[in-house]
Amino acid sequence: MLVLKEWRRLVWWPGIAFVLAFAIVEIGQLDRAIATAFFYRPQTGWLGEGAGAWWARELIHQDGRWLPRSVAALAGFGWLASFAVPALKPWRRELLYVFCGMALVIGLVGGLKELTNVDCPWDLAGFGGNNPYVPLFEHRPHGLKHAACFPAAHSSSGFALLAIYFALRGRAPRAARVAFWSAVAVGVTFSFAQEARGAHFFSHDLTSAGIAWLILAWLYSAMLAPKALQIEPRERKGEQAGSETAHDVA
Repeated sequence: MLVLKEWRRLVWWPGIAFVLAFAIVEIGQLDRAIATAFFYRPQTGWLGEGAGAWWARELIHQDGRWLPRSVAALAGFGWLASFAVPALKPWRRELLYVFCGMALVIGLVGGLKELTNVDCPWDLAGFGGNNPYVPLFEHRPHGLKHAACFPAAHSSSGFALLAIYFALRGRAPRAARVAFWSAVAVGVTFSFAQEARGAHFFSHDLTSAGIAWLILAWLYSAMLAPKALQIEPRERKGEQAGSETAHDVA
């Protein structure tokens, strides 16, 4: 199986960075400290509720969701149109990649949040709710209602826009850089708004960002990676080296 020559830069190092960052947040119990420092006050509640609901809930959450949905839909329609429109044909694989990548990220995170059974901050005692705080890897007490808040679905749709970066990185590096920082900005904005509402902790959004990057990098290696970035399996390289040595001896 062919792999990317720069797999360390695209997968290995980002993966290590994500695991370390998550471990620091989880072991250090930093989620509640971050929420208390920036988003929640016992006297006034969550920053993104009440007077802040217009920007956190209505603008960024409800209206903002249409941005990634529109991008994914346009990519899907563009891929279909590429069979009839000659100008789109050279971009057929990239359009399919963006559509599939965004759908895969959003769908995977949405499925995971139903399985992890983790509460939203607003449901926890000390943050306006009644449930006890249960660390991610600890047993959840019986009698608590099923929860679906980890990882963060809304921010995952923002970070899924990184698919545009991967689609462009081999053909338009400058535009790819713009797409990268734009996607990060959207994902961080979505994260901030949801944390301000009490819908998620920092680790929820961090996990969504990590999942989005790793899934998109894997899909990029499968669909778009140029041959110049690929290396052959060790067995085949070994065979070639052996044949070259035998040729030299002869």
